[in-house]
Amino acid sequence: MHLRSPFWGAALMALLLALYIVLVGQRAVAFIATGLPIGIAIGVALAVFAVIGALLLVLEFRFGLRITRLGARLEREHGTPADVVPLRPSGRPDRAAADDLFPQYKAEVEAAPDDWRAWFRLGVVYDAAGDRKRARAAMRTALAHARG
Repeated sequence: MHLRSPFWGAALMALLLALYIVLVGQRAVAFIATGLPIGIAIGVALAVFAVIGALLLVLEFRFGLRITRLGARLEREHGTPADVVPLRPSGRPDRAAADDLFPQYKAEVEAAPDDWRAWFRLGVVYDAAGDRKRARAAMRTALAHARG
């Protein structure tokens, strides 16, 4: 299974989110500049939302970069999953085929729970099957074990 890099899609989404954060920040300043108590309150609330959005954007990119580096490391070691989850005509993964792959990768994790490579491969298979929540959890575990 080749690890695909969603860099351009993520970059476009980040650019759009950054633009949104800037626009919200400008509105926050405009509301605060009114000098009215309600305007100031709305402006402060918008500023807080803009700061939270910027922080989440930075954290998400940091996570993505760390996962990308870890994936490149695994590719250099020739340890990426060789299995491919077939796609339906709609482009979505075939769930039944993906479910057939999970026992193998889950068994690897159970056999070596501290091996980041096993966790990373499990995350890749989850991602290929469209289970983003479990894929992210497995990738976070892989990152934690790779650091340790």
